Amino acid sequence: MQISDLPYPDPGVPDARSGPRFLLWLGRGQLGGQLKSLCWGMLHFTGVAALPYAVGLGVNAVVDREPNRLLLVGALLLAIGVAISVGDSMLHRTAVTNWITAAARVQQLLARKTAELGSALTRRVAAGEVVAVSTGDVEKIGWFVEAVSRFLAALFSVVLVCVGLLFFAPELGVVVAIGVPLIALSPLPLLPRATRRADVQREKAGKATELASDTVAGLRVLRGIGGEELFLGRYREASQEVRAAAVRSARMWALISAIQVVLPGALMITVVWYGATLVSDGHIAVGELVAAFSAVATLLYPLRHFQEIAMAYSFSRPSAKRAARVLSLNRTDAAVTAAVTTAVEHLARIEPVMAPAPGGDLYDPRTGLLAPAGRFTAVVCGDPDLAGRLAERLGGHPMDEAAASDAGTDTGTHAGTDTTQGATAGAPSVLLGGVALDELDLDTARTLVLVQDKDPVLLSGTLRELFDVPASGAVDSAAALGAAQCADVLDALLQSAPDGVEDPMDARITERGRSLSGGQRQRLALARSLVTDPEVLVLDEPTSAVDSHTEARIADGIAALRAGRTTVVLASSPLLLDRADRVVLVDEGTVAAVGTHRELLQREPRYRAVVTRETDEEQGLGGVEPTELTELEEVLTEIEESA
Repeated sequence: MQISDLPYPDPGVPDARSGPRFLLWLGRGQLGGQLKSLCWGMLHFTGVAALPYAVGLGVNAVVDREPNRLLLVGALLLAIGVAISVGDSMLHRTAVTNWITAAARVQQLLARKTAELGSALTRRVAAGEVVAVSTGDVEKIGWFVEAVSRFLAALFSVVLVCVGLLFFAPELGVVVAIGVPLIALSPLPLLPRATRRADVQREKAGKATELASDTVAGLRVLRGIGGEELFLGRYREASQEVRAAAVRSARMWALISAIQVVLPGALMITVVWYGATLVSDGHIAVGELVAAFSAVATLLYPLRHFQEIAMAYSFSRPSAKRAARVLSLNRTDAAVTAAVTTAVEHLARIEPVMAPAPGGDLYDPRTGLLAPAGRFTAVVCGDPDLAGRLAERLGGHPMDEAAASDAGTDTGTHAGTDTTQGATAGAPSVLLGGVALDELDLDTARTLVLVQDKDPVLLSGTLRELFDVPASGAVDSAAALGAAQCADVLDALLQSAPDGVEDPMDARITERGRSLSGGQRQRLALARSLVTDPEVLVLDEPTSAVDSHTEARIADGIAALRAGRTTVVLASSPLLLDRADRVVLVDEGTVAAVGTHRELLQREPRYRAVVTRETDEEQGLGGVEPTELTELEEVLTEIEESA
């Protein structure tokens, strides 16, 4: 794999069981590049290792006054110089290629996992950690992959120098052969402490990044309540903690670097002193002493790669561990995954799993929720967190363990006019037209069911680019914007656009839509979802940030634009609920009642408690009186007429 070939057509399936296994998997995936780098590294370091012996031969030729032999040594030095230069250039080229391709592979894996998990990712892993993994950690992982081949080539040259000295000058060779391993292994006792300090630094850096991200995202709100300086002060404190941790980590690595300088210097002094004694006694020639001295001096260069591989592994191991933890996340837990895999394998032996025919009902066996095809179904949950998890589940993402415990373990039929809705605990997936979404290809499932959560994100770019999403083509952007009541949003975008922009679709939206109000962002996101025109559209609190009159018009717009298509809205607003064909109350994780909004107001106390915000005291006094319900209905009618 060359840099020009990036991105990978398929980054593969990583071994995410642990950080070291993930690094090993990356290395195996780059064997070709590692072998190239190793070969060029061996050429380079062999030239470096041979240089002292050539110098020693040259000195002996001068001492023995043999000019022909000196010419041969000169030619040998020229060849060694060419080998060192070419080997170094190509080693750098191939090693950097390994670094970039490994980092690119990890980034592709993370991007694929992020797209697979969607909003569930940041609920399982902190946003700051995700940012740290996809930026700094990717670099450190690539560094280790790149350093492996250079370390192996350096190790080869060190062994070559030691073995060569044993034959060239045995007395000095023994000293070098004993001293070099001690120098190479000397940092090992300090590595655990250095690694711990580096881990603390990365942990504090991740928290600071997360705090900065949260502060920037909530800057408008912070300024409104006067809390900007408070959060900036917290970030300053966090950044100072990162600085202090970085200094403590750097001190340890500086100590390791100092040891790697002091010990080779001590070995060099020992070799010179002992070699001079041997020369004065006539045991070795001057050229052998020069060769031994040059060999020890030359070893300083490859020995630096021993320190580098130790640092690279110490930094990359926790980075790889974090990356593996993110990559090991699945849309389903282990037990459900095993059950679904077994079922899919069994069905594959019979016939392939086909996408459901258009017009099928959406059914969740775990909660007992049924959304009939082609109808507008509203779902009321007393717990907003449960509503969010249920929306994810309806889109093919299972609920987490907390949601599973909320769902309970009882099976059977629940109260309501529709007695076909039962809650089967432990059901593997939501069914669309009788087909489990988890058994379908992810792209197919997302084409069929689209989920818009309560905090949608608007990416920067023009409004036209915002609506350039996969869609059926049956709904144009103008109709979607009209249904979402975005006329004032278009005017605001056009007013803030530079001179010369006449079409609001060409107006730019800032990052995350921060130049817009919460209600404007919400309506644009709703219009984007309506443009896609999926078979099933799931909306989680799509109008929580707009006023009641706008909300009434949006409810009418959704009902009209989605006529004949399945729409599920999780909300507690009476205006939305009153427009729905049917309303389902989910209480403690299971369906508790089914009917129209006004029917449930009359006969279901739990529904009234959620929709009218009725207190426990009011419920104990008998709840809302019929006259109060009549007044509520009159208010709804008045809002409808004014809308």
